[in-house]
Amino acid sequence: MNKTLSLLSPLLLCALLSGGALAAEKVDINNADAATLDRVLDGVGPSKAEAIVSHRNKHGAFRSAEELVEVKGIGLALVEANRDRIEVGAGAARAPAPAAASD
Repeated sequence: MNKTLSLLSPLLLCALLSGGALAAEKVDINNADAATLDRVLDGVGPSKAEAIVSHRNKHGAFRSAEELVEVKGIGLALVEANRDRIEVGAGAARAPAPAAASD
């Protein structure tokens, strides 16, 4: 029994110390779909996730996490609470989709 504990102790210690490496999942706000935003971001449900995607489609990619406050229902507190989960990916240079031509 003591031999087993002496073998398991270092493994348990490593597992505990590496817990930070398994921290929160990250999400690229410029490429994620609404379901992913809903799942990864705390305080963001289906309607806020859809609002983020809709805003991104209408106005183009987000250049920073702080730009999320331009989305209705998203405040700075929510952005700060999710700061470690938010990534701003390559879509940041993308322009908004062109509007359909009207006749």
